[in-house]
Amino acid sequence: MPNRVLRTGLIGLGAMGRNHLRVLSELEGTQLVAAVDPQPVNLKLRPGTTILKSVEELVAKKLDYAVVACPTGLHHAVGLVLAEAGVHALFEKPLAATVAAARDLMAAFDSRGLTAGVGHIERYNPALQNLRERLTAGTLGEVYQVVTRRQGPFPARIGDVGVVKDLATHDIDLTAWVTDQDYKSVAALTARRSGREHEDMVLVVAELTGSVMANHIVNWLSPLKERSTIVTGERGCYVVDTLTADLSFYANGSVSTDWEAIRNFRGVSEGDVTRFAIARREPLLVEHERFRDAVVEGHQNGIVTAAAGLRTVEVSVAVLESAATGRTVLTR
Repeated sequence: MPNRVLRTGLIGLGAMGRNHLRVLSELEGTQLVAAVDPQPVNLKLRPGTTILKSVEELVAKKLDYAVVACPTGLHHAVGLVLAEAGVHALFEKPLAATVAAARDLMAAFDSRGLTAGVGHIERYNPALQNLRERLTAGTLGEVYQVVTRRQGPFPARIGDVGVVKDLATHDIDLTAWVTDQDYKSVAALTARRSGREHEDMVLVVAELTGSVMANHIVNWLSPLKERSTIVTGERGCYVVDTLTADLSFYANGSVSTDWEAIRNFRGVSEGDVTRFAIARREPLLVEHERFRDAVVEGHQNGIVTAAAGLRTVEVSVAVLESAATGRTVLTR
């Protein structure tokens, strides 16, 4: 908990920006000074909070940190203004639209000793946090495979990037994080079925550095909203529904046979199923608390760093390259 009140700002009042506005308006130890949006907005703000037209007006308010929730393509220009003004920044994911822009942002903040975080919110989902703790403790034994499904209707608010950089970056980041492994290679297919400039469907098959296989199915074209992560390993599989923050474990049963020809096959059958009771706190609130504390205490513990955000952008670009060329792309 900070010993002083931090002066904060918000850039972008779209759908996600308004969620940040709600949390920042109530975040203990902070004062939301102003928000920036070039479009007229009709929002009820707390007394003392104003809506400005430019980032330059915002930094003149002498902020401690700002949340960047404008379109991804604007992150680079906005971030450089904040860094130059000595303002810490929490960027909505992804960090930037290109690898070069992400690297530039990381260098701008690092060179000034500023904290830059990325809002990969799934890291703060209580079910995924619990899963990561269990995987780290070795409860699954060797991890074999991670499968994620993230699909639902098209969000009209997204216009500057496709489903890979908007939605699939969630799965890229959470998979590397829960397994503590990096991406080694990716092979992908994309499709454009809605008539938009950018892809709206992607299928990814990946290999991680520890030989874990990963598969991501992501689209904007399903009337069914689904957010699932399944991790299969030596002792069974964990299933996470991140919409409800539910975590279940399906244990392996044992298979025995007297048939000599298949006796050496190490198969499994259905075993016990456990659904864990997990304390549920709003992921966005936890994300803000972690970033606030990192700014106050001068560390990067508990936040998604700019370096991690850069790596996710690199992998997402490799996914698009694979889809465009029809080849498997090495990411290391």
